[in-house]
Amino acid sequence: MEGRLLTVLVCLVSTVAIVNAGDPYFFYTWNVTYGTASPLGVPQKVILINGQFPGPNLNSTSNNNIVINVFNNLDEPFLLTWSGIQHRKNCWQDGVAGTSCPIPAGQNFTYHFQPKDQIGSYFYYPTTSLHRFAGGFGGLRVNSRLLIPVPYADPEDDYTVLLGDWYTSGHTALKNFLDSGRTLGLPNGVLINGKSGKVGGNNEPLFTMKPGKTYKYRLCNVGFKSTLNFRIQNHKMKLVEMEGSHVLQNDYDSLDVHVGQCFSVLVTADQAAKDYYMVASTRFLKKELSTVGVIRYAGSNVQASAELPKAPVGWAWSLNQFRSFRWNLTASAARPNPQGSYHYGKINITRSIKLVSSKNMVNGKVRFGFNSVSHVDTETPLKLAEYFQMAEKVFKYNVIKDEPAAKITALTVEPNVLNITFRTFVEIIFENHEKSMQSFHLDGYSFFAVASEPGRWTPEKRKNYNLLDAVSRHTVQVYPKSWSAILLTFDNAGMWNIRSENWERRYLGQQLYASVLSPEKSLRDEYNIPLNTNLCGIVKGLPMPAIYT
Repeated sequence: MEGRLLTVLVCLVSTVAIVNAGDPYFFYTWNVTYGTASPLGVPQKVILINGQFPGPNLNSTSNNNIVINVFNNLDEPFLLTWSGIQHRKNCWQDGVAGTSCPIPAGQNFTYHFQPKDQIGSYFYYPTTSLHRFAGGFGGLRVNSRLLIPVPYADPEDDYTVLLGDWYTSGHTALKNFLDSGRTLGLPNGVLINGKSGKVGGNNEPLFTMKPGKTYKYRLCNVGFKSTLNFRIQNHKMKLVEMEGSHVLQNDYDSLDVHVGQCFSVLVTADQAAKDYYMVASTRFLKKELSTVGVIRYAGSNVQASAELPKAPVGWAWSLNQFRSFRWNLTASAARPNPQGSYHYGKINITRSIKLVSSKNMVNGKVRFGFNSVSHVDTETPLKLAEYFQMAEKVFKYNVIKDEPAAKITALTVEPNVLNITFRTFVEIIFENHEKSMQSFHLDGYSFFAVASEPGRWTPEKRKNYNLLDAVSRHTVQVYPKSWSAILLTFDNAGMWNIRSENWERRYLGQQLYASVLSPEKSLRDEYNIPLNTNLCGIVKGLPMPAIYT
């Protein structure tokens, strides 16, 4: 009887297709509200989840069913996305404007998703308006199942470290600033887990370590525009995982964590028993901003030294660090088979897409885009329009070409949707002609970040690709006046967001969607629309289409 009731409940939350009796369910209720906090010493309105800033850590295991009932107690619509979670066959849970109607003020929506065949360190955050600038973000970890070996001993404890730049202006004021046609200036500071610290200040420890024990720290850059360098006084960091992939275990004195990226490191408490500073500082900005947080050795009352480890200089150092990251070919990730059993370097490329970062003035206001198009969200989510067979009333496919013009002189503001054939192996080149650092993310997938180099990309650059052990991940940085290339198989049917992780650029149009349709229209490839889906725009009030079988 209990199993039958559970099945009925899951049918209401999502669809029967998702149910797998062997995978456990975990239920959460999240209340999203405004509150007041002083992350940089200035009181400001922030977004709380269950009264917390940052929001609660979501702790899961591969293949768990996560069911979260989100109550939106704000005065405007709200959505959450689960950055890095692939939502296999289930883009309905992705929580972006191209797939979902926002949760209206005063109402609720229940997300139901699985980190299917995934492990690693991720985070969630709001995608509506500029809510991310007010909070609403938190850590999301996916642990390996007990039967899958992990390539390192179990740590004494597992800590989440959310790094990010921060503005003291409220999200509404920042939105009005961008809507008026201007761009945001430098952030006002840097936070570690929603707090800023000062050397010599009365800083309560964020974490505690027992002498001789090893701890896992999950580092995520949840900020808006700044690469952050992270380091710990007198301690090496052994990199073990990156955005869902086990990596070769090298030791680092510091790590550049670009916007949207997550790393897992092991830190051993092998120094004298006292306090030590964690340091997070901005990179590649005109002015360096930094903060500290305290790690305390258990039982110690000795303050940390005021002498902080220095940050590296220049982006060549960062590029070389990127090139040192390697996939661990012999380790198992979420499945028993080794990661290296997937030989991506031997697959023929069927399509090559170059996305050039673009910036221009449109009607006297700054806009950003890819190639010649600055994306604008539609009242009817793109996926809903497509699912209800009304796409032609909302957007056009392929308004940009795979190979853009040599010089982009203007931007058109319209929905930007690429039609990508299901199960094709595609090369995407992100090209940055600007002097700023950039970071890009793809929902629904992980990809192989095979190269990053200065200059312009040409087909001859393929000879420099790492076709053996590039890390499989979901975010890639692009250095100033440089390019980065990724390879992936588009085998996850749905509507998937490709976006700048610089939230100012994304808000002003530097994003697009990849429509990946299965010709079979079968539950084998994609789940039906959940029964609890909010409908809005031109599909509001319409009967649901015939379900897939």
